[in-house]
Amino acid sequence: MRLLRPWALVLGGLLCAWAGAGAGAGAGPALRSYPHSAVLDGAGAYRLRWGRRGSALALRLEVRTRGYVGFGLSASGGMASADIVVGGVERGQPYLQDYFTDENRVLKKDPQQDYHLEYAMENSTHTILAFSRELHTCDTNDKSITESTVRVIWAYHHKDIGEAGQNYHGSNRGTKSLRLLNPEREEVSSASLPYFDLTNKDVPVPDKDTTYWCQMFKIPVQHEKHHVTKVQPLIQKGHENLVHHILLYQCSSSLNDSVLDYGHECYHPNMPDSFLTCETVIFAWAIGGEGFTYPPHVGLSIGTAADPLFVLMEVHYDNPSETEGLIDNSGLRLIYTPVLRKYDAGVIEAGLWVSLFHNIPPGMPEFVSEGHCTLECLEEALGAERPAGIQVFAVLLHAHLAGRAIRMRHFHNGEEQKLLAYDDEFDFNFQEFQYLNEERTILPGDNLVTECHYSTVDRMRMTWGGLSTRNEMCLSYLLYYPRINLTRCASIPDIMEQLQFIGVKEIYRPVRTWPFIIKSPKQYKNLSFMDAMNKFKWSRSEGLSYNQLVLKLPVNVRCSKTDNAEWSIQGMTALPPEIERPYKTEPVICSSSSCSSCSLFLILLCIVYITASTIGNTGPFV
Repeated sequence: MRLLRPWALVLGGLLCAWAGAGAGAGAGPALRSYPHSAVLDGAGAYRLRWGRRGSALALRLEVRTRGYVGFGLSASGGMASADIVVGGVERGQPYLQDYFTDENRVLKKDPQQDYHLEYAMENSTHTILAFSRELHTCDTNDKSITESTVRVIWAYHHKDIGEAGQNYHGSNRGTKSLRLLNPEREEVSSASLPYFDLTNKDVPVPDKDTTYWCQMFKIPVQHEKHHVTKVQPLIQKGHENLVHHILLYQCSSSLNDSVLDYGHECYHPNMPDSFLTCETVIFAWAIGGEGFTYPPHVGLSIGTAADPLFVLMEVHYDNPSETEGLIDNSGLRLIYTPVLRKYDAGVIEAGLWVSLFHNIPPGMPEFVSEGHCTLECLEEALGAERPAGIQVFAVLLHAHLAGRAIRMRHFHNGEEQKLLAYDDEFDFNFQEFQYLNEERTILPGDNLVTECHYSTVDRMRMTWGGLSTRNEMCLSYLLYYPRINLTRCASIPDIMEQLQFIGVKEIYRPVRTWPFIIKSPKQYKNLSFMDAMNKFKWSRSEGLSYNQLVLKLPVNVRCSKTDNAEWSIQGMTALPPEIERPYKTEPVICSSSSCSSCSLFLILLCIVYITASTIGNTGPFV
C-alpha cells in the first residue's frame, strides 16, 4: 500500500485537473471566482463570497470556528421551511450535507443532495468551505435562487456535527437579505476620485413614529461639468434602523444661499417656501441598500446651468418606539470625476401617487395595487424630446411594511414585454437599486405598471397610502439615460367608485375638509371617507371583490416635469392597459443533482487528494 499511495496522489491530481471542478489546492478556488462578498455578522466572524457560474451559484464560507458551519436560504429569514447546508472539517475529513426544515423548524436530511463540495480547509482559527448549487434544482425541498431578494440564514458552532449530534448554535446565528444574482457593483477606481458629503448636522429626531426631515444644500462643484460616478450612504452608526430612506431633489436654481441656514420638517405647514421648488428626484436610497455605482458610460451631471445647484435632501426617520433624545448626522457621499461620460443620467418616479386614494382592506393575505405610468404621459414626455426612447439601466422598487412583492411590468403597443424589474421576496429592511442585466428601451406610447402585493392579515383597520411606514407606497425609481424633462409618471385611482363599493351615495360639496365628509347613506352620515371605510365590515371575500374592482378602475394621470411646465394631459382620466392577472412567470429550467452524479467519483477523489496533500496545514487564514 505504501508503494501505491504516491501514484494515487498523482492520479487524484490529474483527475482533478481533468474534471475542471476539483477541490482546488492551496487556498482552494481563486477568490476571483467569487466576485461578490458580504460579512453576515456584526463581529466579522462569518464572511460569504459568491459568484454565478452559468446555471449554478458558487459559494465560499470563511468562518472563525473549528466546528460546523451552517448556511441557508429562507423565505421568512427564520428556520421554518428553510433550505440549509451544513459542513465542516472533522479530524481532517471534510463533510457537507444538504438539509431542509419543515414548517415546524424540524431539520431533516434532504434525500436529494444538491450542494456539491469543491474545497474544504480548517486551520487553527477558521473553517473555509467552497461549494456550488444549481439555481433551480427540481427539488421541492430547495429554494430557487432568482433575482429577487434572498434572506440568507447563517450559523456556526465551535464543535463539529459528529461530536455531539446536532449541536445548537446558540447566539452564533443570524439572517441577512442579499441579492445573490443582482448584487451591488464595485468600482475599484473610485478611491482616488474627489467627493463631497451632504449630511445632516445634529438633527433632533422627534419622539414620534414618523418624521420627514428636509435640509437644503448647495452643490460645491460649479462652473464646469463633472459626472457623479458613485453615491454612498453615510448612516450614523447605530441609526441603521432609524434612517429608512433618503431622497435627493433638484431645486430651483434661482434660490440664494439664505435657504441653507436651517432644516425643517418636510410636508409641514410652516416649512420654507423654497422646499416647494424641489420636485425632481435625482437620487434615492432606502434602508439596507449599499452605495450605487453608475455604469461606465453614464453619470449624474453636475456643474452646468442645467444641473442641480441647490438640492434638498429628504430623510425619513422611522421611530416606532418613539425614542427620545435621538440626534442624527446621516446623509450621502457623492463621488465625482472631471472625465466626462457619454450620457447624463435621469430619474423617473413611477407608480401610485402617494395619497389616501390608495387603500388596502384589513385581514387580506394578498391584495394587489397598481400604479400606472401611462402611455399618454410617456407619449407627451418622449414624443417631441426623445422619440427614439430612453434606456433604463437600474430600478429601485419601494413599498412599506405590508409589502410582500413588487413587479415593474412593461407594455409596448399593448403587448407585455419581459418584466423590467421584480422582487418576489420583498424585504422592507433591504431596498436598493437593481441593475438590469440588459438595458431596456422605453418608447413613446409604452405603458409601465408598478404592481405591488401586500399582506394585511395582522391588521384590524384599513391601510392607507401615506408617508409613515405603517402607511403604504407603491413606487418604482427608474435610472435611465439620456436625461429628459420628466420626473414623475404616476396615477391615482378614482376614489368615488371605491366608496360606492361600501355603499356611499353622496358626499358634502363643495369639499371643504380633508378627508372629505359623507352625506349619505345614514350609516355613514357625517363620517370622513376614512372612517366609513374602517366602519365597513370587511371579510376576505369582500376584500377580494374590492381588489378586483379597484384594478379595473380608470386612473387619473399625474405627470411632473423638471421645470414645472404645464402638461396637456395632466389630470386627465385614462384607462389602464389590458393586463393579464395574475402575472405568468416565465418557466424555469431546473437541473437535478443527478446531472452532477457522473462527476461525483472524481470530486471524491479530488477531496481525498487535497486532504492527503494538505494534511497538517496550519497556515495563516487569508
